Amino acid sequence: MKVSIIGAGTMGIGIAQVVLDAGHDVTLVSDTEASLKNGVERLRSNLDKAISKGAMAPAKKEDCLKRLSTSSSISEVAGSVIVIEAVPEDADVKKSVISNAERYVSVDAVIATNTSSISISALSKCLANPERFLGLHFFNPAPVMKVIELVRGEKTSDDTLKKSLDFAKSLGKTPAEVKDSPGFISNRILMIYLNESINALDQRIASRETIDTIARLGFSHPMGPLELADFIGLDVCKDIMEAIYSQSNDDKFKPSPLLARMVREGRLGRKNKKGFYDYP
Repeated sequence: MKVSIIGAGTMGIGIAQVVLDAGHDVTLVSDTEASLKNGVERLRSNLDKAISKGAMAPAKKEDCLKRLSTSSSISEVAGSVIVIEAVPEDADVKKSVISNAERYVSVDAVIATNTSSISISALSKCLANPERFLGLHFFNPAPVMKVIELVRGEKTSDDTLKKSLDFAKSLGKTPAEVKDSPGFISNRILMIYLNESINALDQRIASRETIDTIARLGFSHPMGPLELADFIGLDVCKDIMEAIYSQSNDDKFKPSPLLARMVREGRLGRKNKKGFYDYP
């Protein structure tokens, strides 16, 4: 099937890799040729890493790239069975993208958002056919993480949900259906965990190394919470917390003062090599 992915950032490229690896055709859409070029280079690098780890044959890489097309025009989503929006976590930007995409696809095509925190029902209000819309929340890194959070909005139809469940399974992922609620399930749990860990550091209850060691060895987590926040991006964590807080008005989601201060200072984590840790 043809799947269009709008957005050539970390999540867009990760999702594209998963969909290509499953044998589907992908049209990658972004607003500039430069972002498309950078995205394709990142995809090639990811495929090369998969080959070096023995997870992909060299011939499979070439087959994936043959089934990839790119465009800076959203009209190229035409003919897609599924369109996945993966642009930055801004409700207005997302609404503009999905409403424009709807103009070019058939009435039975599924339109999905990869949002990790914004209300599906609220986003769907910009669509003429909101029953075709839902959240498909891939986890980062998308090629590695095995679950997809399927978020059903108020008007998401049973048919849309079934198509999306089948699609997730075709990718070799485990679909997990949840109701539309601030933070859904994944970030409702995760952001409290990260925020409280940052508060503990700010209050000098323990060092960053101690907090992360306790989580890794005590909870059997592959990363400690501060390492994980750096990996996600501190600005992304802050944006997600603020989105959940604005929807729920629950103080436990209010970003830690330390997190807010670090983002203001430009310490964003691995993406710019400065976060709770420095990355040479």
